Amino acid sequence: MVRKRLSRRGRGIQSAYFFFLVFFFLVSCSRQPVYPEAPLKGSEVIIDANRLRSESPLFFTYRYHGKNINFFVVKVHDEVLSFLDVCRSCYSSKRGYQVDDGHITCKTCDVRYSLSEVKTGVGSCLPMRIEGHLQDGEYHIPVSRLEGAMDNPRAYGKAFP
Repeated sequence: MVRKRLSRRGRGIQSAYFFFLVFFFLVSCSRQPVYPEAPLKGSEVIIDANRLRSESPLFFTYRYHGKNINFFVVKVHDEVLSFLDVCRSCYSSKRGYQVDDGHITCKTCDVRYSLSEVKTGVGSCLPMRIEGHLQDGEYHIPVSRLEGAMDNPRAYGKAFP
């Protein structure tokens, strides 16, 4: 049997292709998601509460100092709540949550639980709460709350259990 050896150039191209694939895979799997732009009115994000369906979160991205702050708003047991799209224990990865069939899964911890338990989470895996309020069919989140969460996420996460 005759084996054909790759030339030095061929091995170099093959190696470069392999490293490109590995790099592409690592970058694409760890990238922070980007959602629709948060609807702003003055100094507040305002979401039409009629768009919210029970246990079906709406995700948004707010830009602050050139960085993305991802968050979601969800209706649970007729209460409207808002959270950062990061887990309290692994917020630095900024990979967020995945929603599937009434459940939420942390993309870093891989912990899954029902959206009806989003306020309490499981163990230390729970999203960080953002203060907001319902007024005249609209859910209001002060932009200062989102910016504060970006500036000091650890302290902010502990402020809203």
